[in-house]
Amino acid sequence: MWLCEAARVPVVWATEVLSDLVADGRPSRSETTDAAMAQRAECVMLNKGPFVVEGVCFLADVLRRMDRHQDKKTARFGALQSWPVSELALRRYDMVA
Repeated sequence: MWLCEAARVPVVWATEVLSDLVADGRPSRSETTDAAMAQRAECVMLNKGPFVVEGVCFLADVLRRMDRHQDKKTARFGALQSWPVSELALRRYDMVA
């Protein structure tokens, strides 16, 4: 990614991001982390599936939250705060145990 950034070439994050969510309706923990790390790229590629709309919404929510903490490869170290329970992505997708 550093090399692409230095050459001013856009980076596409395409590591089967949220493939379980798009296919089955529930993301794995590792896919959620991968989606958060996708904030470093200019573009994120999702697979096709029956839950693609939910995948796009979930990805947008994760990237919006990560934008406060990281800018490309630079951490922002801003003040931490909690979100209201109604806004948590985990609750929206019935992932609460």
